[in-house]
Amino acid sequence: MSGHMFSVLPVSEPIIREAGAALAAESARFAARGWMPGTAGNLSVTLAREPLRLAVTASGLDKGELTPDDVVVVDESGSWVAEAGWPKQRPSAEAGLHARIAAVTGAGAVIHVHALAAVRAGHAWPAGVELHDLEMLKGIGHSAHGELVTIPVVNNHQDMQVLGDDFERVYRAPSEGVAEVPALIVAAHGIYAWGADLRQARWHLELTEALLQIALATR
Repeated sequence: MSGHMFSVLPVSEPIIREAGAALAAESARFAARGWMPGTAGNLSVTLAREPLRLAVTASGLDKGELTPDDVVVVDESGSWVAEAGWPKQRPSAEAGLHARIAAVTGAGAVIHVHALAAVRAGHAWPAGVELHDLEMLKGIGHSAHGELVTIPVVNNHQDMQVLGDDFERVYRAPSEGVAEVPALIVAAHGIYAWGADLRQARWHLELTEALLQIALATR
């Protein structure tokens, strides 16, 4: 279901199930790469904007074995909401940050994984990871040469309101001629990446992780 935009109304059971299938497929992909070990990590797609509704992977499940039913519908605070009679499950603890990112950036999908390079880079550069003169920067919307791109880093926190506030503090919205940086490192925890849909969010995640590996290898 890569490339599908789920921001439609009304939020129906088939739409939620379709989103669940897409999230399960992407989760299996990242679990196979070792980025979502056990129950770690979470993914979401935006189902609707007004009011904001997200389909988020359910908590406490092996991310390599999800089914289309293993998804929760949440609101702008990351709390479960009853939509289309979809069964109640416990949303991921980080659902609130997914919702905040979707609301602020307009993202159609958000991915959170525990990739090693992101954790190492957050430790090495707690004020942000500066990148420049790397071809893969084009994959996250920036110039390969002549531009300094900073992947923001924030401290980890169990309160998603606090973490969301920190995200907004470091987020730079796109302006004329300048793209956003579609990724956020949470120190000693992992990385969030987002995009217009799951495919683009995946590309942003994989490219950012590769860029961080290069930064670590060449420092």
